[in-house]
Amino acid sequence: MTTLLLGQTLSFSANPWQVPVDDAVQHVRRGAVLIDGGLIRAVGPADDLKTKYPEAKITDYGDHLIIAGFIDSHAHFSQTAIIASWGKRLIDWLNTYTFPEETRFHDAKYAAQVAETYLDLNLSNGITTACAYCTIHPESVDAYFTAAQKRGLRMMGGKVMMDRNAPDGLRDTAQSGYDDSKALLRKWHGKDRLSYVITPRFAPTSTETQLEATGALWAQFPDCLMQTHLSEQSEEIAWVRDLFPDQQDYLAVYEHFGLTGPGAVLGHSIYLSDREWSAIRDGGSSLAHCPTSNAFIGSGLFNATKAHEMKIPTGLATDVGGGSSFSMLRTMASAYEIGQLRGDALHPAQLLWMATQGSADALHVGNKIGNLVAGREADIVVIDMASTPVIEQRVKRAEDFWEQIFPTIMLGDDRAISAVWVNGSNRAD
Repeated sequence: MTTLLLGQTLSFSANPWQVPVDDAVQHVRRGAVLIDGGLIRAVGPADDLKTKYPEAKITDYGDHLIIAGFIDSHAHFSQTAIIASWGKRLIDWLNTYTFPEETRFHDAKYAAQVAETYLDLNLSNGITTACAYCTIHPESVDAYFTAAQKRGLRMMGGKVMMDRNAPDGLRDTAQSGYDDSKALLRKWHGKDRLSYVITPRFAPTSTETQLEATGALWAQFPDCLMQTHLSEQSEEIAWVRDLFPDQQDYLAVYEHFGLTGPGAVLGHSIYLSDREWSAIRDGGSSLAHCPTSNAFIGSGLFNATKAHEMKIPTGLATDVGGGSSFSMLRTMASAYEIGQLRGDALHPAQLLWMATQGSADALHVGNKIGNLVAGREADIVVIDMASTPVIEQRVKRAEDFWEQIFPTIMLGDDRAISAVWVNGSNRAD
């Protein structure tokens, strides 16, 4: 059935980090989005589309804002249950909370339960796509993709590869990691809206033999993404230096094993040298900005402005459960706050870009999702910009659209998510 969604609409014609906001953003106060066959067919003024498509079923969202669904470029679905665990630096946090929890995912029933919860929480917060780390267990990958497939979601993820510096029961081997990843890739990659992502956790938990095998696997399947962590904390960087003394820096470890370049999604990337910044730009890797976890675990201040000035594809990420919220609104707020600490006052348009088209570009699906543009898949979120009393009273004083949306970015949560459309279907139906 052809459906016409009415409300305020926001779409991008360019990256607002690269061109003036007024040239990058199309905001229509009374706009419409035409959906048919799981795709966006047209976007424009409501009166025009109502006249052109009189047979369409109308869903009128009034003054709510209609935008592309949020895209989380880096998350750990297996850490759902341990979100907001108290007070540790990265390595301690992994050993105290993450690794004990991930050990449970050999149990297919438990993995399925967490996957269901994770995706329901995502959808309640308007996240329609995520790129997630599973655990070393194939059961975790099957649970994640099965739950995503059932919901018709465009989701990405992969089995963590980790053969050292982890507890018993949470290590694979170079061979088993390669074999399991290859089997899971063949099972899930390209099935419906699902994409497999080759996933070495990070350099300290993989031997050189495993990293070599991982690079070989990616070379065999270059249409897959590859995700890992880079330069999240100073202690981690020192650890990598001790483990790989022959490499000049952290990024060089991944370069040596063929784990950079187009399709590589590098999470965090806070403490980069000039050489690393240039190599990431020149090689075509993407970055995932994880502001809430960078603050929660005390990692540091990612330089989002520099990444965009260098034209490095950069997505926004919750990094659940080191990240402290499933809300992409809260994640945008944290990105704004971190920008302020760096002396960069990020514009609301730049924050919305990172949460939608920016993440889509970083994940190499920018031609499929991330924007209200004809021909894109109809993953859409509808935002109530007066969802709480404190936001509502602030919006009443707004003199323009950006003043109207910014309070929701800073103060909003799942209560602001009025509706979510996945592949052209309303999740409430």
